[in-house]
Amino acid sequence: MMNKIGIIAGGGQFPLLFARAAKEKGREVVIAAHKGESWPDIEKAADSICWVKLGQLGRIIKFFNSLGVREAVLLGTITKTKIFKDVLPDLKGITLWNKIDARQDDAILRAVADALEKEGIKVLPSTMYLQQLLFPKGILTSKKPSLSQAEDITFGWEIARAVGRLDIGQCVVVRDRTVLAVEAIEGTDATIKRGGSLGKENAVVVKVKKPDQDFRFDLPAIGMTTIESLKEVNAKVLAVEADQALLFDGEAVIRRANEAGIVVVGIEEMSSGELDY
Repeated sequence: MMNKIGIIAGGGQFPLLFARAAKEKGREVVIAAHKGESWPDIEKAADSICWVKLGQLGRIIKFFNSLGVREAVLLGTITKTKIFKDVLPDLKGITLWNKIDARQDDAILRAVADALEKEGIKVLPSTMYLQQLLFPKGILTSKKPSLSQAEDITFGWEIARAVGRLDIGQCVVVRDRTVLAVEAIEGTDATIKRGGSLGKENAVVVKVKKPDQDFRFDLPAIGMTTIESLKEVNAKVLAVEADQALLFDGEAVIRRANEAGIVVVGIEEMSSGELDY
């Protein structure tokens, strides 16, 4: 029974990569996939699958229980603006939603995890089989941050931490120690485009984990669309917290960043509060 692992899948490649890695470890993969979010290819990676709509927590729990799933992970993206539409909650989903005071990312995901664990389904860290996807430390591109860009990284880092502490978002766009955009419900790519359109070629994007980030879900993530969003607005720096974020298609991402003249750097915050890369 413990050989089974459940995946509550959102969009993107993360659920698919995890499913493949879990199978390589000999796990039987049981997937609750979200209609309109999860990639259709997820079906090929599942030993058992159930398609649900956003908010159907009771259906997910019933599906997992019917197959004896006692361990699960929450993976992938959910289009946040869909909390105002395209939601068809069941009774358990409505009950949970009404209990949440602040309907921000962490609060919602923690509530879902708590509900699963009350049903005897332990929620595991999302990176348990994919440690190699963690964002590396150091300057990853051929270009390095200039002095002014390094100052903006430090400034943006402090702002992003403060925003994360409020569970608003994980990303900010700055220029000349001025905040141009703060990520909220629209997501990272929209934030980059909004802030970058103001900052032009001097825009610096900083993405960090939230101070009390739970490794079971919602880690910051970077992929090819992130670089394309930076390129679209001619932003020149992407600074990400090392070992606390995910990097998808790493080699292709860095190659594309180099072609576009974009600096990509993985940063570690030291115990002294100073940034190291």
